[in-house]
Amino acid sequence: MKKLSLVFIAIFLGIFNFYAQDENPITTASPFLLIAPDARAGGLADMGVATTPDASSQHYNAAKYAFSSSQWQIGLNYTPWLRNLTNDVSITSAFVSNRINERSAWGASLTYFSLGSIDLTDDIGTPLGTENPNDFSIDASYALKLNENFSMAVGLRYIRSDMAINIEDSFIQAVNTFSVDLSGYYQSEEMNFGDFNGKWRGGFNISNIGPKVELVIGGEESFIPTNLKLGGGFDFILDNVNTITANVEFNKLLVPTPPIRESDEIIAGKDDNVGFLKGMFQSFYDAPRGFEEELEEVTWALSAEYMYDKTFAVRAGYFHESPNKGNRQFFTIGAGFKFRSSTLDLSYLINASDVTNPLESTLRFSLTINLGDVYEYF
Repeated sequence: MKKLSLVFIAIFLGIFNFYAQDENPITTASPFLLIAPDARAGGLADMGVATTPDASSQHYNAAKYAFSSSQWQIGLNYTPWLRNLTNDVSITSAFVSNRINERSAWGASLTYFSLGSIDLTDDIGTPLGTENPNDFSIDASYALKLNENFSMAVGLRYIRSDMAINIEDSFIQAVNTFSVDLSGYYQSEEMNFGDFNGKWRGGFNISNIGPKVELVIGGEESFIPTNLKLGGGFDFILDNVNTITANVEFNKLLVPTPPIRESDEIIAGKDDNVGFLKGMFQSFYDAPRGFEEELEEVTWALSAEYMYDKTFAVRAGYFHESPNKGNRQFFTIGAGFKFRSSTLDLSYLINASDVTNPLESTLRFSLTINLGDVYEYF
């Protein structure tokens, strides 16, 4: 019998259990699709569905691109992963967007999740070669303003998850599939509130709508992480150089909750062996413990961003997930620096949970290049 190195096992479990801890968790294939790729969102508790537009909006809400005041945006992001365990696992992504005219824009991105080099050995330690398992996605979107304050976007994503190991008794196979995103974004006109001006923002995104996949040869098919984001925010425009934004965001996986079974008989909840479309709707009412558990499946986050003269930003946020559904709880801090047509963003995560977070003690980096018209936001 062949065996994998201890590092690979730890990395594999760390990735596939990142969204699955404790009581009755929901697990999916390709969970890397839910990981915030950029440092700006990383400083805002991983939120982005209703924050101001930026280069990485494709991941959170592509409809925001229609409100971008930069004709072209190019974003490059790098996030080390499981830094306390290994030094060759990371997520790298690239984003590009183009505002075609006053009403429409398109965006595209590439995300690559490398699990590094995995050394294989047999039972007596004889080397069997090296593998490089990875995930990646390529997507594109089109955004259109329906009026002066509201836009919608549709996106198409190709997903490949290659965790297969080239050994005789390997049961994991590479997966190829497609998914669709549907999103909307609202941004009000600037209004006066006495001592300051302000803008309201709101957004939603249903991401990764797509068919189930077979990760294990001959096994049951798994859902990909179809996810609903809802959020809102407000910009406190104090004067010409000082702005404070406040944001809130809610997330829910649109994936069925596993029922409670005894001897293959369902005693609580609903059968989760359903198609992906039925599973999206069923996810709102199938939790074995009823409405209380449904609420536990909703994560929430709060964040704030202070911007000085559109050249320097300080960010902070808090993310909360129920202890029964993953127990991810963390604070984030971050900063952004503008240099002419480019912006550098940094973020850092402070774990507030008993569950180890793969991003603990990790500094994340993003570089954005803005071309064309003068832009308004980071």
